[in-house]
Amino acid sequence: MSGPLDDKAFEKLFREYFSDLTLFALKYTGDADSAKEIVHTVFVNLWEKRERIDMDSSLKSYLFTSVYNRCLNHLRDQRKFKKDALFDVTVEMAAADDAAVRVETSELSGRIEEALGRLPEKCRQVFELNRFEGLKYREISEKLGISVKTVEAQMTKALRILREHLKDYFFWYLLAGSAFLRIWYQGMG
Repeated sequence: MSGPLDDKAFEKLFREYFSDLTLFALKYTGDADSAKEIVHTVFVNLWEKRERIDMDSSLKSYLFTSVYNRCLNHLRDQRKFKKDALFDVTVEMAAADDAAVRVETSELSGRIEEALGRLPEKCRQVFELNRFEGLKYREISEKLGISVKTVEAQMTKALRILREHLKDYFFWYLLAGSAFLRIWYQGMG
């Protein structure tokens, strides 16, 4: 297909590939609605980028690659959602009247606060922006005026220090990970 991607060419592409792309996405997502949504999103993005797309290149390959990448993102997001849901249930169970659990949680909160206090200022700032405010490394880099490599190095250092300081609470780390840190941090404010 050469020339610009006009309405008719786009409609032809949509009709020709929508079903195959949806079946392809369904293999990864296991959910027809999610598969259709992914394919629709890919076509919307194609339409928005129509001016920059090389019509001499393989659009079929472009479409399948785009759907594949979106499926991977979808699966990653689903795993994260399931982990967060599991954590919420676990926290609710742990918050029961069991005094031992409350004491352990209280001790862990104190240790986290102490561990964060041991971090160098810039290191702590990078860690908090990432783990508590949810900023990506690039966003932190821009906000603080430092390179992404520096952000990566500061996060590595922060995690190493925290891991060393909280090694007695390894079970809690496995159970909750950074989700516990976020909840703990929200409770501090």
